[in-house]
Amino acid sequence: MTNLIVAFVIVLAAVLVLAFRAPRLGKSVALYAVLAIVAAVMLIPFYWMFVLATQPTSAIFQNPPPFWFADNLAQNFASMMASVNILLSFTNSLIVSGSYTFLVLLFCSMGGYAFAMYRFPGRNKLFGILLVTMMIPWTAGIIPWFFMMSKFGWINNFLALIVPGCANAFGIFWMRQYCQNNVSSSLVDAARIDGCSEWLIFFRVIAPILLPAFAALGIMMFVNSWNDFMQPMLILRDSKLHTLPLMLKYMLGDPTRGTDMGSMMLANTLAVLPILVAFLAASKYFMSGLTAGAIKE
Repeated sequence: MTNLIVAFVIVLAAVLVLAFRAPRLGKSVALYAVLAIVAAVMLIPFYWMFVLATQPTSAIFQNPPPFWFADNLAQNFASMMASVNILLSFTNSLIVSGSYTFLVLLFCSMGGYAFAMYRFPGRNKLFGILLVTMMIPWTAGIIPWFFMMSKFGWINNFLALIVPGCANAFGIFWMRQYCQNNVSSSLVDAARIDGCSEWLIFFRVIAPILLPAFAALGIMMFVNSWNDFMQPMLILRDSKLHTLPLMLKYMLGDPTRGTDMGSMMLANTLAVLPILVAFLAASKYFMSGLTAGAIKE
């Protein structure tokens, strides 16, 4: 492993030297080489996780560790299923993350559109207050949040993980910036002249324009909710309601089965796959949503 790291550093240094010293064509080649190396570095942890999901625990702790697939996938799957109900935890995570993401896209797009296109008293002050709330760390409000969820009777309830953040400041800010850069006020005025109501304008005229922003914000919110551990740990007491992060913590701390790292890595792989699929499915819109408004014509 040490030799691999040293070789990577040497190759990267050589490419960087070439990028600064070579002619224009050489610089382009060096740039793509650097990007390829960085992409490989980002993908290696995922590849290694997939490899370890097929390995027995004894092989995982070998030195050097294995870098190719083994034939222990079925045994790891059987051990994982004997320890936890991953299908139930997967369903719980899908319900929470899917509902949360849908509501965030709905309410934040409405809020961002209102801040961008409507003129009303106190608009700038309200938006300034919204930006200030983004500077407050979430952990500072965790105790009031827990007391509120308790008063609402939402302990052991998915609503506590879905409703409070469905109109968050970042989402409204994101959609407002996108609307300002990509939605023309003349388009809205034309729709009003044609007799469209405000609701019809938003859902039939504005929403299709916001598709790249929906994709980018949706992926970010889905990943945050899918990987969230703190809030489910505080709210969900019943094991039948556990999401995937809680399920993985239970597998790691189960004293009756020891540390079966093969089944743990398989469970981690199954937990990561939906995020990868969601990103790949919406990657085109995700990148256009991130770069929209960056270039002014």
